[in-house]
Amino acid sequence: MQTETSFFGSVGAVLGEVIRAIVSGIRYVFSGLGSAIGDFFSGLAGALGMSSSIFHFALLLLGLVLLWSAVKAFMGRSIVSGLFWLLLAMLLLSALIS
Repeated sequence: MQTETSFFGSVGAVLGEVIRAIVSGIRYVFSGLGSAIGDFFSGLAGALGMSSSIFHFALLLLGLVLLWSAVKAFMGRSIVSGLFWLLLAMLLLSALIS
C-alpha cells in the first residue's frame, strides 16, 4: 500500500483496499462454486459411464426430455405415442451410456 500524506490520498487508498477485498471475496466464492459444479458434472458422467463433454450432456438432456414426453403421453392415455417416445429415449440414452 502506498503511503499518502494528504487526507484524500489516504481515503482513496483505504477505498481501494476495500474494493480489492470485495473483489477477492467474490472471486473466492465463484471459484468455489465453479469447482463444485465441475465436480458434480464429473461425478455424474462417471456414474453414467459417459464422457464429460458438453455434447454428451446435451444428448443426456435431450434423452431425458424424450423420456418425459413418453411419461406425459402415457399419462394422457396415448399408448402408441408413449411407446414411440419411449423407444427414442431408450435408443438415445442406451447409446450414450454404453
